[in-house]
Amino acid sequence: MIRDMARGFLRRLPGSWRRRIGWLRNGAPAPGNLDLGDLRRVTPLSREFGYDRGRPVDRYYIETFLAASSDLVRGRVLEIGDRDYTERFGGNRVTRSDVLNVNPGKPVTTIVADLADGQGIPSDAFDCVILTQTLQLLYDLRPAIATLRRILKPGGTVLLTVPGTISQVATDEWGATWYWGFTALSLRRLLEEAFPAACIELSQHGNVLAGIGFLQGMAAEEFSAAELEHRDELYPLVITARITRPS
Repeated sequence: MIRDMARGFLRRLPGSWRRRIGWLRNGAPAPGNLDLGDLRRVTPLSREFGYDRGRPVDRYYIETFLAASSDLVRGRVLEIGDRDYTERFGGNRVTRSDVLNVNPGKPVTTIVADLADGQGIPSDAFDCVILTQTLQLLYDLRPAIATLRRILKPGGTVLLTVPGTISQVATDEWGATWYWGFTALSLRRLLEEAFPAACIELSQHGNVLAGIGFLQGMAAEEFSAAELEHRDELYPLVITARITRPS
């Protein structure tokens, strides 16, 4: 009853007073009193995702996820682009390290192939696939997910990360094939076309502050752990998934 009376009272107030009470309730400054400081600019602080300032905000979430999943980086491991995360998080649990690149020429590459068609990638071969920030570069997503299932050993795991709906588009060669941003809903539906729902563990990371910082090119070191760890599913910056092929 008290709540209903309060709502009735608020409805009878002039609009300007209702807005002012709303600002007080959520802690937001009233219009005209907001100080944007260094962020009042139409160009970002950095267009390098924050690499030139420290560790990018998205890499904070990606690397925290991989650290928490490090026991799964074992046996024969496939990583896209290089083997940095394989070595960092797998260590001596890795018995064989493969690196996939779509174009030849990188010295660390052991497999030249396109995930979208999977030709040249062996089936039932990998205990772990590390696939970070790659799916957004593939236009044909369904065949790529089917490839991931095919190349995993039964019981093997994909450690997957994708950009959410908050991201700069790359300015290097990959900008020409940056097709997608994801929501948890779109990624889950995509994965469930190839893997049972029970085999997918999906999480969202980020909040409005982390999102603003990432878009500006700020580094993770410019935020506290509490600021980065706060999760607001309305502002997905990075989405992570552990995906296991059934035995």
